Amino acid sequence: QPQIILLKEGTEASQGRSQIISNINACQAIVDCVRTTLGPRGMDKLMVEAQGKATISNDGATIMKLLDVVHPAAKTLVDIAKSQDAEVGDGTTSVVILAGEFLKQMKPFVEEGVHSQIIIRGVRRATQLAVQFINEIAVKPKKDDEAELRQLLEKCAATAMGSKLINQQKDFFSKMVVEAVLMLDDLLPLNMIGIKKVSGGALEDTLLVAGVAFKKTFSYAGFEMQPKQYTDPKIALLNIELELKAERDNAEVRLENVEEYQKVVDAEWTILYDKLAKIHSSGAKVVLSKLPIGDVATQYFADRDMFCAGRVPDEDLKRTMKACGGSILTTVADLDDSVLGTCQHFEESQIGGDRFNLFKGCPQAKTCTIIIRGGAEQFMEETERSLHDAIMIVRRAKKNDAVVAGGGAIEMELSKHLREISRTIAGKEQMLISAIARALEVIPRQLCDNAGFDSTNILNKLRQKHAQGNRWMGVDILNEDVADNMEKCVWEPSLVKINALSAASEATCLILSVDETIKNPKSGEGPAPPGRGRR
Repeated sequence: QPQIILLKEGTEASQGRSQIISNINACQAIVDCVRTTLGPRGMDKLMVEAQGKATISNDGATIMKLLDVVHPAAKTLVDIAKSQDAEVGDGTTSVVILAGEFLKQMKPFVEEGVHSQIIIRGVRRATQLAVQFINEIAVKPKKDDEAELRQLLEKCAATAMGSKLINQQKDFFSKMVVEAVLMLDDLLPLNMIGIKKVSGGALEDTLLVAGVAFKKTFSYAGFEMQPKQYTDPKIALLNIELELKAERDNAEVRLENVEEYQKVVDAEWTILYDKLAKIHSSGAKVVLSKLPIGDVATQYFADRDMFCAGRVPDEDLKRTMKACGGSILTTVADLDDSVLGTCQHFEESQIGGDRFNLFKGCPQAKTCTIIIRGGAEQFMEETERSLHDAIMIVRRAKKNDAVVAGGGAIEMELSKHLREISRTIAGKEQMLISAIARALEVIPRQLCDNAGFDSTNILNKLRQKHAQGNRWMGVDILNEDVADNMEKCVWEPSLVKINALSAASEATCLILSVDETIKNPKSGEGPAPPGRGRR
């Protein structure tokens, strides 16, 4: 019987039970990277990239993105962290830890030879029951009351920031984030909240501009003579160059005499001055353009008490349009009030080392800008990530208003619920569902471990309280005890939890259903084929 060679040499193939176990172990290694970042007492990670850029972060998704994971099965954990970040914004660390713990609890079953399809069915069933239960017990506050809704959103924002670097200032920031989100229209588009970072100053100097703010653009001579403040100006938003353009390199114009040359030169100037005169006569006081505005134009505007800024970044121009009305024009032929924007107050002011152009009091302001101040570059970046998480959470809470108690409370309640259900099921699923119930306890346990508490002790207390029917009892980080987290206002949108559970269980099922890995050899690694050229 000759040997059949099916795959190219150098191909690695591993299969069977040992393969599933090794995949589970790889995932555990990843979970250990982010495990300590969970919760208000979580540690931060310092990631240094190949170029030497350092990132300090507590955000699960950011850490997962920066980890250069090569193991194919462990990549699924990176993906669920990314999807949780994109969908809900917060709970990225919890999702990875949950998935890792599900796998860990399933490992003994795999080792004992339970077929992975049975395990997968059990996991799916448990998740389904858990999600159902979350929907049943989530608390829905009244939406009609403006003040109560705002309070709910602030609590959710504060919970999202509790585990971040800025948890000392979370009251200050949660108000700001809620204010920012409530300014948006019903679709709550994320890109309408601009976040700018200016180094220097303290975190408390961070300000929210109800409108648009962007850095002063590159300017030509004559700029300093322009006024820097206006009240109720009209704003022209253009996509036109207001400067003399050099002709194409190979353009050729044949001229007979000097007068004709003069006409050509004059024509260029006339075109430019025509444009400028039209803009001036439209009554616009602030001119913003995506393309450069030259020195002639700058001085022309300065003589007429108008302000101009060229080379405004695209997104800033779009946000200005959303805030101040008007539209971005590519011609100045018919400038009238219908296409000009307006705002109550325009000024250019110094913030830190940079000058910013601020448009305040915009009529249909559906956009705002947060200007973050702070000492170190990394610190501001981490603040931006934390604010992003909080903004996402507030958006979610505004759309789906059901909340559950955080701090491990909901996980303990789910665990108890699943345990009770598992006792009523005959068959192998009983073991699997109670294993998932055990796995859910990892969140409160990790919260305790990260804070340096005795986790066994606190988990026993929690189990007892939940068995007595106190369903919102969770870890109290401040007093090393258990507390009713609903009263303590540690709230999270129920959507975060549902998403985290679904994503974690999907990842678990995915990893358990893979029983063979075939790795193709990298091309170009084998010996080079003999060449036909001369030696």
